[in-house]
Amino acid sequence: MAIDIARRSEGPKEFKNGYGQVEWLPGMMPIVKSYKCILQAGHTVTPERYEDKIVIFMFSHGTGYITGPKKSWNIDEISFFIPDFDNEAYTIYAATDLEYMMVLVDMLESDKAAYENTHIVLPKFKRLSEAEEYDQDCKGPNTRSWSIVHSGTLARVLFGVVKAEGEGTIEKRHPKVHQRNYALPGSDFTLSIEDESFEHYEGDWSFVPAGPDHSLVAKPGKTVFYVWFEIMVNEIKRD
Repeated sequence: MAIDIARRSEGPKEFKNGYGQVEWLPGMMPIVKSYKCILQAGHTVTPERYEDKIVIFMFSHGTGYITGPKKSWNIDEISFFIPDFDNEAYTIYAATDLEYMMVLVDMLESDKAAYENTHIVLPKFKRLSEAEEYDQDCKGPNTRSWSIVHSGTLARVLFGVVKAEGEGTIEKRHPKVHQRNYALPGSDFTLSIEDESFEHYEGDWSFVPAGPDHSLVAKPGKTVFYVWFEIMVNEIKRD
């Protein structure tokens, strides 16, 4: 099984008005597109809005803020933002260079029905320090985990954060979700999928298909620190 990973060094190289983006790991799942983005200090960007796509921002490096018509939010630590589809415009401003992931998820009719039934109130901004901590038996005794979006509250999307030193996560098969991993500052760990392994560093973006055993574990003295971003695979076939 081939491991799919995009390295931080493969990020945006061309900028227009201080903004650059590059698509990472295209074709892993037909309804999902992910982009590594950099907004240079002193610049703004007003992202495109979508009626039928869930958009998630994962701010990992730098500081700035987001402004909307009713509220603004400071990006002063690792933070996450989910806009309210095409209902409200918003602008991102970089005080220092901002590095982040932007993930777009197409909504199927079943996703729209699930969202209509139950969903978090959007727009949603959450700092890591504001997230709920949880525990799980697949994680080491000193591994900490935080939930950002719970299962069932944003259609087929759920995600959270894991952090540890010298240990991490060892997961048996989860056949119902594809998982992407965004390595956060200070990360230096090993991602293994069945009999393949490679080193994962901060700013990298990887993909684990639904099904195989996998682990994300740091060696002694090293740190595992990542966003796990999962998409339910029901009704979806991988390209």
